[in-house]
Amino acid sequence: MIEIELKQKVLKAIDDLRPYLKNDGGDMELVAITPEKKVLVRFLGACKKCSVRPVTLKAGLEESLKVAAPEISGVESIEG
Repeated sequence: MIEIELKQKVLKAIDDLRPYLKNDGGDMELVAITPEKKVLVRFLGACKKCSVRPVTLKAGLEESLKVAAPEISGVESIEG
């Protein structure tokens, strides 16, 4: 798959979650997609300290990506 297409799929999955994140005063941004196809994201705003952040990451974004882009090996959040 062309890397641009993969990035577009990841961005679409993030965009699909964005209304829920913004509703709670937060957001998420794509930082990178590694050569091993791991998606790195950064939580923003209220999501930075949210206790359900791991659930959002795994049950929200990762599950969406398993359908939209099954070649993704995983999702990880980074600080900063």
